[in-house]
Parts: sequence; C-alpha cells; structure tokens
Amino acid sequence: HTHTRSRPKYNYLSTFCTKDGSCNGLQHYAALGHDFLGAEQVNLTPRESPADLYTTVAKMVDKRRAAQAADGKEEAKILEGKIHRKVVKQTVMTVVYGVTWVGGRQQIARQLKGTIPDEHVFACSNYIVGLVFDSLAEAFKNAREIQNWLSDSARQISRAGKPVQWTTPLGLPVVQPYHVNTEKQVQTMLQSIVRKTPEMTNPPNVREQKMAMPPNFVHSLDSTHMMLTALHCQRHGITFVAVHDCFWTHACTVDVMNKLCREQFVALHDSPVLENLAEEFEEKFGHLSYKEYSAKRSLTGRTGMVQCAFKGTLPGRGDFDVKQVLESIYFFS
Repeated sequence: HTHTRSRPKYNYLSTFCTKDGSCNGLQHYAALGHDFLGAEQVNLTPRESPADLYTTVAKMVDKRRAAQAADGKEEAKILEGKIHRKVVKQTVMTVVYGVTWVGGRQQIARQLKGTIPDEHVFACSNYIVGLVFDSLAEAFKNAREIQNWLSDSARQISRAGKPVQWTTPLGLPVVQPYHVNTEKQVQTMLQSIVRKTPEMTNPPNVREQKMAMPPNFVHSLDSTHMMLTALHCQRHGITFVAVHDCFWTHACTVDVMNKLCREQFVALHDSPVLENLAEEFEEKFGHLSYKEYSAKRSLTGRTGMVQCAFKGTLPGRGDFDVKQVLESIYFFS
C-alpha cells in the first residue's frame, strides 16, 4: 500500500486484505466429527490467542522422540534439538489431503537436509514421519476415523465395479475418474514403448479410488464453503476473491466477509453432512456386492461376497458445538 503522512485517513490506498483458514482441511474434519479437542487445535473455538497446530505437533513429536532416545533409539538421539515447527509443517498441512508415508518422508527430509549428517537423513526422516502421523492420530482421533470410513466406503464401491460418486451440499455431482489403464504397445525404430491411458469404460482402479476419496471429499467441502461465502458476499454487494482457503476483500468490508465466512461454515456443518453422504451411498450402491479378500482390510470384518454397507460403520460424533465458530476470532485470520 502507499500513503503519505500528510494525507487524511480517508485517502489511504489499501490493497486487498486476506484471511486464511487455520489448517482448513482439519477444520472441516473437526467440524464433521464434532471433535472438541481437534476443534481447539485449529481455532474453531474462541480463544484469546491463536492455536498453532504445527507447533503443537512438533512438541508432541519431540516428546515421543525424547522418550525413545532415553530407551537408546539411535535416530531419536541424533534428532535431539532438531525437531521444530518448520520440520513438521508441510506434512501436517498435507496429511489431510492424502500425503503418503513416502511423500511425508520426502517433505521432512528436505527440512532436515543440512541440519544432520547426510547419511542419517533418510532414516531420521522416515522415523519422524511415523511420529507425525501418530501424533495427528492422537490429536484428531475423530478425523482419522472419518478418513478410514471414507476410504473403506470407496474401496467397497470400486470393488463392486463402480467409480465413487457423491453430491456436494451445493448440489454439484462429483465422480472420481480413476480407472484401470489400457496398455498399448507402440513399436518405434529405436524401442518399444508401452503407453498407458485410463479409459472410463474400464473397471475402477480400487487403490486410486480409495486413496483419493478422503482428500477429494474434503476439497468438495472447502469449495462448498468458499462458494457459499462468495454468493453471500455478492448478495451484500462486496468484493470477494478467493484461492482455496484464502479469502480476500477490501479493508472496509473485512468485517462483513468475516461474519459471512463464519456463518456459512456453521450452516454447512450444522447439516448432517456425513449422514447425507452415507444415505446417498446406500441409495446408489447399497444393492451391490463385492469380493472381500481379507477381513483385516475391511471395517466390517466380513469375508467372501458381501453387500456394500455404509450407515452401520459411520463414525460417531463428539460434543463440539459448531456454532462456537461464530465467536472465533482466529478461525479465518
């Protein structure tokens, strides 16, 4: 922004003011599960100062590391004084969007590079990613249960031969486009190349359907929240710009946008989002059967040819009242 001391306040020229969600994916998971502990960690509850999930997870990881260092674990001893907010931030940020163990290890390895001897980076990053996942599972137990339910539902549907599909709270139909590749061998003068292309007429790719379901579903919720906020900002005649969970408006209308942003999040999660999803799955896929190869890979514990079922394994809810978001200063800040 630009201004001069001689100009009166009303001539101050400002750029857009931005408001960011606080670990927005986990905010949606905490609201879905009405998880009070998780809600506190991502600023869904009113607080005098903002919660910093990345610092909290770093402290949880280091506490586990210290205990294991006392037991003689080599990686834990090497990492003394090396685990801080920046080391875990990217993995914490992306775990809700489906980052894998390998992806998380690579993220952490980049942060460790130069802080410990190179020969220990692989083992130590592999060690830390496990602690990060365990710490998040402890802090967001309900979120992990919801992720597992979404993954298992996708696995059932795709094993029954259908791509996963659902309707967002805005009424937008979503279909996951992950199918088994068709392989075609192309012979050139120099070499033979196998070209793989996904075909919508091929069976669903079970692994990809399952892995993509939790992040895609959460993305469908955060996009719903963004669109609802945009629509209500338009009705109030104020400028609104957004990229994912970063909302912008002019300085003079920030208070209005803040109010609308919170109201629409509450409106979204005051509705039975997961229950509606389970109901839609039952209607579309409940009549289908699939082959269950191992009881260990199913929340139902069934084997053989089994019928798709979704309502019975739906995770329970906690006691968090999502209306507390209306009073949370740091929800989007």
